[in-house]
Amino acid sequence: MKKTLLTFLAIIASVTFLSAQTPLKLGYVDSQVILTQLPEAIKAQGDLDALTQRWSNQLDSMTAVYQQGLGDYQKQANNMPDDKKLAAQQDLIKKEQDIVEFRRLKFGQQTGEIYLKQEEIFNPVKEKIYKAIEDVAKEEGMLFVFDKSGDIILLYADSAFDITYKVMDKLKRGNK
Repeated sequence: MKKTLLTFLAIIASVTFLSAQTPLKLGYVDSQVILTQLPEAIKAQGDLDALTQRWSNQLDSMTAVYQQGLGDYQKQANNMPDDKKLAAQQDLIKKEQDIVEFRRLKFGQQTGEIYLKQEEIFNPVKEKIYKAIEDVAKEEGMLFVFDKSGDIILLYADSAFDITYKVMDKLKRGNK
């Protein structure tokens, strides 16, 4: 966050210097608006949500089996011979380890399959959006375009510089 803020301040300082020599034209988009209205983004999010739900259901099923086994073990442990008790304990430990490993593999931050799948699914959508932003910015003669829903927060923005819907229009018409 500090790095982003420093980068933003450096850009503002550069812009201030440049604006003394040329007129400055800035724009911003609200990427959340684009992502909630662009059909490709909606489909990508739906695909990701379906995958997440499928894996969550698998995790729930694994957890239910583990809890059932634990409950059965607790009820029967006093009447079990030591060798069966040990086997049941090892089985429970294995099931618990499987749950932890499944959660790590599927939902781990930056390395889990869901993170990697999100990158894979959304990259074509992002590229299309960035191309449309670049096209609109060039058409409008803008030097910079900020995303008001990202890390760089705009405390004030004149709506005259909001190109979100121009970018949406470009995306709907196709990048020609």
